[in-house]
Amino acid sequence: MLTKRSLILAGGAAMLLPNLARAQDAEFGTAARPLRVGVTAGVHGQVLEVVRDVLARDNFQLKITEFADFIQPNVALAAKEMDVNTYQHQPFLDAQKQQRGYDFVPVGKTVLTVMGVFSRKHKALADLPNGARVAIPNDPTNGGRALLLLAKAGVFKLRDGADFRATIADITENPKRIRIVELEAASIARALEDVDAAAITGNYAVPAGLNPIRDGLAVEGADSVYTVLVVVRRGDEAKPWATRLARAYADPAVKAFVEKTFGGSVIVGA
Repeated sequence: MLTKRSLILAGGAAMLLPNLARAQDAEFGTAARPLRVGVTAGVHGQVLEVVRDVLARDNFQLKITEFADFIQPNVALAAKEMDVNTYQHQPFLDAQKQQRGYDFVPVGKTVLTVMGVFSRKHKALADLPNGARVAIPNDPTNGGRALLLLAKAGVFKLRDGADFRATIADITENPKRIRIVELEAASIARALEDVDAAAITGNYAVPAGLNPIRDGLAVEGADSVYTVLVVVRRGDEAKPWATRLARAYADPAVKAFVEKTFGGSVIVGA
């Protein structure tokens, strides 16, 4: 039989549960427990540093870890070594979920790093010689993204209905016998001298001194589906810290930094 005292204690415990949940959320972003964010080095890392400064105004702390490739940030998120990551677009996320079984959820948009096709040897894609070597990223979604951009520019034709999942096998007409060279995305800018042209995403082009808007022989438009996302494990998508991080990308200071630093080759929240 419950006594008046036990009812009071039970009621008090029930009232503490929401407070405990808020306290646990509040631990993320404190000096003792900063929010752990994974990101790829380059543009996304630079923008995230500005986001960190914006959040620091309200004493919300981030611990940023930069990765050199596109695979490890998701590995770390799945292993709970990171709380969130900010480097992948929806097609890449979908492919990773299918291939690796991740149960991740996007909670907001960050920036679009425009993909461009560059060349040190030719001034236009129409100048590519027979048998020209063109480098594209070797990860499935950015590889398909590059093939679509090259096809739109008239370098070759892809099968009807080809999308970001396109592969070299989807090339149906290639009158100049263009040879596609698949390379690690992070290394393509360094290999530009060794090929006739290369498709490079903005996060790797910009650090290499290449501006897709100024230097690209073909460039994506702002309607691209490749805007990068803030991604968390399922169950965390409604957490205050997740939405708070996502909202920070819309801060005027972030937009001003992106416009000043990248000159149109990176677009906020496209």
